Amino acid sequence: MKLRIGVIGQGRDWQSRYLPALRSMRERFQVVGIYNSVHALAENCARELDALAYTSFREMMENPSLDAVMVLEDDWYQLMPLLAACDYGKAIFCGAEIDLTSSAAADLKGRIQSSGVAFMTELSRRFAPATLRLKELIATRLGRPRLLFCHRRLTCENKDIRHARSLEARSQRELVELIDWCNYIVGQTPDWVQAIRHASRESVSTADYQIFSLGFGSPEQDSKAILAQISCGAYIPEVWHEAITYRPPAAIQVCCEKGLAFVDLPSTLVWFDDAGRHQEALDTELSVGQQMFSQFHRAVTSLVCNSSDLEDACTALAILDLAKKSMGAQARVPLQIQ
Repeated sequence: MKLRIGVIGQGRDWQSRYLPALRSMRERFQVVGIYNSVHALAENCARELDALAYTSFREMMENPSLDAVMVLEDDWYQLMPLLAACDYGKAIFCGAEIDLTSSAAADLKGRIQSSGVAFMTELSRRFAPATLRLKELIATRLGRPRLLFCHRRLTCENKDIRHARSLEARSQRELVELIDWCNYIVGQTPDWVQAIRHASRESVSTADYQIFSLGFGSPEQDSKAILAQISCGAYIPEVWHEAITYRPPAAIQVCCEKGLAFVDLPSTLVWFDDAGRHQEALDTELSVGQQMFSQFHRAVTSLVCNSSDLEDACTALAILDLAKKSMGAQARVPLQIQ
């Protein structure tokens, strides 16, 4: 079944991720409409995909032949396209650049459940070839995870206040994805979180480095407990080009019962066991965009409404909120997520 979709906003990854995936999956997707708050951009994309450029996302959703929308960018409209899609009964792919808070996600979840539309949020690290292979190795060779070390280094471009706010929002989005990534690899939700932050030089209200510890069980009392450490920082100015690229840490390091794995996204995996070192380059696997859109196609065409994806996003957001409480209290905070 070919889905007729509308695209709202293009986002940073349009040329590198979304557009190549849509082009390679023409047997499953047909882009029929494009909306962008900058109409000239919408017209350019529409010509490229032989689609129509719309001046209103609501006008595009009124098209009865439209099956789904991909909301890839957060703009003046914020969450309005997502809510409008629920009203018009259109399936939704929610891109990573859409800023969701816990309360907004809970409200959106209620609207989606009442409307019955398919929904998928972009948790891209789950779909990286290296992540999928890591999950296979955990099940077959490496055994249960014990320790996870997850790192993300962002660049700090300038000291402009608006940019600082934008960087803070981007850091929060990254942290939500990193939290979900650790939960996905472990295969369960943590029991507690403890977090600290380092204030930036420009403002104490923004952070240039944050570190979270997620506990799956009590490491002091249970030898099978799992500990995940997540760090995200924006402390290297963009002008320090060599420093940014010098010795970047692995995206995630996972210490398991029978071995150790290092992942560099999207497709590099190095792992060690008793037999020694194993290096896998997974460049021939389906790309992250293709994996995500394949999953979205299944979600839309399936007769079973699956809300676990949105629930996982809500869980990650709730953990982020509790991490902020931990920073204020300077203490470990138990997780009690409904």
